[in-house]
Amino acid sequence: MDALWCVIPAAGKGVRAGGDRPKQYQPIAGRPMLDRTLERLAAHPRIAGFVVVIAADDGHFSSVDTVGGKPLIVATGGGERSDSVLAGLLALPPSVGEGDFVLVHDAARPCVRATDISRLIELASAGEGGLLAAPLRDTLKRADGQDRSVATEPRDGRWRAFTPQMFRRGALARALRLAADAGIVVSDEAMAMERAGVSPLLVEGSEDNIKVTTPADFALAEFLSGRTR
Repeated sequence: MDALWCVIPAAGKGVRAGGDRPKQYQPIAGRPMLDRTLERLAAHPRIAGFVVVIAADDGHFSSVDTVGGKPLIVATGGGERSDSVLAGLLALPPSVGEGDFVLVHDAARPCVRATDISRLIELASAGEGGLLAAPLRDTLKRADGQDRSVATEPRDGRWRAFTPQMFRRGALARALRLAADAGIVVSDEAMAMERAGVSPLLVEGSEDNIKVTTPADFALAEFLSGRTR
């Protein structure tokens, strides 16, 4: 398989992270998180280029044409993550065919390991795609409206979904459009593919591939980014 392009939706506001700017532009070890994520991905030999999808009123993105010597295209996203991913897929260069695999990765996951990306590409390309994930190991509780535990849920067969997620360009675009036409907001690409009848492969990845969401996560990401590759 040739090298893959990667779509990075980065149009969200990330309000739970606080701060005076969207979380993807807040610093980790002195650099914007989005820059850290791009640099981590660009170091992988199987990634060919990037489409970064930003908000129409984004005033923080530093426009560049390349990252790590690999081409970068900027696209404008929509109100939902799925809108931004679809915009990114449409902005891919013509060299990326409808049947070619594409990666989608969260801007807020700057600690993804290169070995996990390699494993995902190797295993998921044998079928119709897949995603990095981890089996649920904690006891799972269901709460009522007052945050009281009312039941313990089974965790067998439950996984936590990570990114990158990897699907064929055309199939993913169609699945996202189908969900949008049905008025369904999908939380990730795998959900769209599941609705379209595909069973994405779950590829176990490292649990330090955290999604930075709260202020406390930035310190953890800074610690992990110095240790993981």
